[in-house]
Amino acid sequence: MPKTIAVVGALDTKGKEFAFVKAEIERRGHKALVIDTSVMGEPVFQPDIPSARVAEAGGVSLKELREKADRGLAMDVMTKGISKVVQELYDQGKIDGIFSMGGSAATSIGTSAMRALPIGVPKVMVSTLASGDTKAYVGIRDVVMFPSVVDVAGVNRISARLYANAVGAVVGMVETPAPKIEEKPLLAASMFGNTTPIVNRCRETMERHGYEVLVFHAVGTGGQTLESLVEEGYITGVLDITTTEWADELVGGVLSAGPTRLDAAARKGVPQIIVPGCLDMVNFWAPETVPEKYKGRLFYQWNPNVTLMRTTPEENAELGRILAEKANKSTGPVAFFLPLKGVSMLDAPGKEFWWPEADRALYDAIKKHLRSDIPVYEMDNNINDDEFADAVANKMLEFLGKK
Repeated sequence: MPKTIAVVGALDTKGKEFAFVKAEIERRGHKALVIDTSVMGEPVFQPDIPSARVAEAGGVSLKELREKADRGLAMDVMTKGISKVVQELYDQGKIDGIFSMGGSAATSIGTSAMRALPIGVPKVMVSTLASGDTKAYVGIRDVVMFPSVVDVAGVNRISARLYANAVGAVVGMVETPAPKIEEKPLLAASMFGNTTPIVNRCRETMERHGYEVLVFHAVGTGGQTLESLVEEGYITGVLDITTTEWADELVGGVLSAGPTRLDAAARKGVPQIIVPGCLDMVNFWAPETVPEKYKGRLFYQWNPNVTLMRTTPEENAELGRILAEKANKSTGPVAFFLPLKGVSMLDAPGKEFWWPEADRALYDAIKKHLRSDIPVYEMDNNINDDEFADAVANKMLEFLGKK
């Protein structure tokens, strides 16, 4: 059955290129629904959705954008507008995938439209920026960034093959049916290399009881994605075992998930277990990237490109307050589990980050600032001990009415 692929781009400056893409999609038996994002010029060919509609969705008329000739305003309006237009088309069942291409401005506009669509919807962005840092464009969505190699300017022997390959990618995606997998209630768990044993054991327990566990690596985007899926209603319960992203947010590490981490489950009333996993560490890249102000601190070289810095009692006290205040906003069941013999593999008796006073500052702050009706379970274990993992999993089963 033919599919419809939204094709997003500026048809005034890239009209020939998008005409080629449209023809390639149609040659493969599918429909291209072309959306123009031009502001100043007229489209080379007639789109299915004109730029005036995109501008209107962004809150400003195309006429006004042309009169003001303010590039910054135009970018802002068209970025907001394309996101709304594409989301509306998808909600109405009118598109099955999305394709765009261009330079920096086109990449910002095109990927904003892609990020408005759910995970699983095919998204391909041919970009001059695809070989660099794409975090700002991909965000927490499954956007495929396809390097243009040469500038998106004209159709020649190199670019034509690249455009055709990219079209082949999105066509292949829209033609691929979703695998038939038994749908089970979804749980989310946060994990780091230093908390792999506990998360794996909890996951195995929950799977035996009929749940599917999505594990998110706590590297910034992992925590953001977890929060996003909870917010969107996919998640039945959260095993927030690895809250380390808050250490990076507080101290200035490279793997922060931002200040809204731990908000979604509390706001949505989703059952959650909170463990201060890996709050003994802040993440930096190679040693030379560590800020000079931290000279003299305790470090551990996890690998050549990752340097871990031990958090202090003062930092841990603040982290404890933050976690408690996040949990205090919960409208659903929540509990804390505190491992008295360390919050990571490195924070264990005799190990590199073992610092009982720092852990105690963390735990005391949690208990001091926490709502009196939220239970706290202190156990004489390391976070990765089987006994501790089983207690966490059993409490979640209790919250879910399975115990």
